Amino acid sequence: MRRVMCTEFGGPERLTTQEGPDPEPGAGEVLVAVEAAGVSFVDGLIVAGRYQIRPPLPFVPGSAVAGRVAALGPGVDGPAVGTPVAAAVMDFGGFASHLVVPVAEVVAVPEGVEAAVAASTMESYCTMVFAVTHRVPIAAGERVVVLGAGGGIGLAAVDVARSLGARVVGVASSEEKRAAATAAGAEAVIGYDDLKDGIRAATGGGADVVIDPVGGAAAESALRALRSGGRFCVVGFASGEIPRLPANVVLLRNRTVIGVDWGDWSRETAGPAANAALLADVLGRVGRGELHPPAPATAPLDEAGAVLTAYAERRVTGKYVLVP
Repeated sequence: MRRVMCTEFGGPERLTTQEGPDPEPGAGEVLVAVEAAGVSFVDGLIVAGRYQIRPPLPFVPGSAVAGRVAALGPGVDGPAVGTPVAAAVMDFGGFASHLVVPVAEVVAVPEGVEAAVAASTMESYCTMVFAVTHRVPIAAGERVVVLGAGGGIGLAAVDVARSLGARVVGVASSEEKRAAATAAGAEAVIGYDDLKDGIRAATGGGADVVIDPVGGAAAESALRALRSGGRFCVVGFASGEIPRLPANVVLLRNRTVIGVDWGDWSRETAGPAANAALLADVLGRVGRGELHPPAPATAPLDEAGAVLTAYAERRVTGKYVLVP
């Protein structure tokens, strides 16, 4: 097998690629021959030691894989060898050619859904489907504003909100990213200049929901652009700056600030079966054509560091996967 190793916390340029024997599945486990490993902004934070979870060193980064079952552990009667599967890996290890996964965390990939798409949609789309099913229901016709609408989470938010009948406004920093948000289903796209007034103009008076994976200075402007009873969803801080949202702006007009943390729910609350059900729901929606994730860019395992650097510098439109 080949795998990407993090032996010390720091910049992604410190990652190395190593060769070793293929792992063997134990009781209750399957061996997955990885065809695509999803990459996210959070992976870079974990490698840098700047995330709330710090894996013991050394470790293999990566939490989203898709491929085929290569072997079954003792006592495991399925899925059959050769079955296309995906898994949200709780203990990391995804940036590798082979990975042992508990069978309870493995989900069959629907026919017609490519491994690269399954791996790239896992974190972003699970986050957003979790958001709308557990944290902030969105009704048809509501005006939903998505910050960072050209990134992985942002494009998923646009697509999921569109699928629910919302009227979506995407906010993105470049023409390329605004075009991607339009392709994902945004009715209007704007930049970050004069953001509060821009949102109010694009939504006809204010947003019902703001989805913010960016943070920074844009957060307060977007919060102020909510109409009465509006909901502000804190998803992440891709800008690198955690905002200090003024409580008086939340109070006035009965606004609500809601945290969306699929990772914490999947690890601490849901358990493997519920999280696998969520993943199966996401992939099922993709397979039925209800959601339309764009095809990701691909890179070999050896370029994991370069891909994570591009994410950190916000140069990625959409998503990347690593291909062993």
